[in-house]
Amino acid sequence: MSYSYLFKFIIIGDTGVGKSGLLLQFTDKRFQPVYDLTIGVEFGARMITVDNKPIKLQIWDTAGQESFRSITRSYYRGAAGALLVYDITRRETFSHLASWLEDARQHAVPNMTIMLIGNKCDLAQRRAVSTEEGEQFAKEHGLIFMEASAKTAQNVEEAFVKTAATIYKKLQDGVLELNGHNGIQVGNVPIPGLSGGGSVSSQGGGCCS
Repeated sequence: MSYSYLFKFIIIGDTGVGKSGLLLQFTDKRFQPVYDLTIGVEFGARMITVDNKPIKLQIWDTAGQESFRSITRSYYRGAAGALLVYDITRRETFSHLASWLEDARQHAVPNMTIMLIGNKCDLAQRRAVSTEEGEQFAKEHGLIFMEASAKTAQNVEEAFVKTAATIYKKLQDGVLELNGHNGIQVGNVPIPGLSGGGSVSSQGGGCCS
């Protein structure tokens, strides 16, 4: 399939926060209630459109267990974007975000775009982390933020598209270079320069709050 760019993404976060669920909802538009633990890394891909340009997202879903952290680290290097996921009903997954972020910043390319996702916002009655806390953490660390639900699909599409749109804008603004090492590849659709029009508009913020 033809595309203007290929962006590589990585999904990171603790075990059981719903990383595989987010990927499946985005690529297949379905929800699977029970998952086997991800062993190592799983893969998915989908085409989207940003600024009227077809962009292919290549997404690596990583295992959250500590024993797989060394494998996960090797995937940071080739990623243009990361989705850092926690479970709004389990505070410990929020408490571990700083450790995941440190890993990402240490092993990833400079200027990697990171989207913080508070998943499972369909379980608002069991909420242990407030939307405001998520927003504050994102603000302090320069991340984009959304709450989402892999089960109901709320904000799932928006999270991936907004991350891609941010990467695209960085390309346009010259913040990112097409050097082959930052998780971005030029596709087989001719691109008349990297000038012109903005990016997809997609609103962040919480859900079920």
